[in-house]
Amino acid sequence: MNKILVADDDTHIRKLIKLYLENSHFIVVEAADGKEALEVVTNQKIDLAILDVMMPYKDGIELTEDIRSFLDIPILMVTAKGESHDKVKGFHAGTDDYVVKPFDPVELILRVKALLKRYNVGTEKIITIGSLTIDAEQLVISSPENTINLKKKECELLCTLANSPGKIFTRTQLIEKIWGYDYEGDERTVDVHIKRLREHLVPFPEMTISTVRGLGYRLEEV
Repeated sequence: MNKILVADDDTHIRKLIKLYLENSHFIVVEAADGKEALEVVTNQKIDLAILDVMMPYKDGIELTEDIRSFLDIPILMVTAKGESHDKVKGFHAGTDDYVVKPFDPVELILRVKALLKRYNVGTEKIITIGSLTIDAEQLVISSPENTINLKKKECELLCTLANSPGKIFTRTQLIEKIWGYDYEGDERTVDVHIKRLREHLVPFPEMTISTVRGLGYRLEEV
């Protein structure tokens, strides 16, 4: 059974989420603030975290950044209605998905299950291109001579391109696949991540990410 952290300073919301999660056969650990939530993920094996944006001591954005610094688990952010800037900040911090208050508990459960399924699939996949290996679990790209650590979104983006060498992906396709269909940020997010990936790929000249003007990006074996 997967263990889910629910971090929210609103007792009613925590209990509501816990009820639906337990009815779906998840184990639930509660935290009333960001500091308590960080202690939970530090000392227990947590499979997914549901974090409210606004919490005492440490908000959901800061907590996401802290978790991402040492742990790779799905993170679902809970935001206030209309606070689109929180969603953008959350995605940049490393959030995988979000729900908006007031939310449908059934939809939340579906999103939790989808995230767990995506992570389970992703962490089993190792992509090999020539002498290069992309390890989605360890978030690294390596060759016999070099090993480079990647951030989660960078690794997901690279894996998407590397799974179909030569295929052109539009920015919209990459946004929908990596950040989700309802991501409200700018498409330039893709450009920023591509720029970082290209910097990471400098020690690996046998693989490059090309820009197809007016269309998008593709990975090419050199």
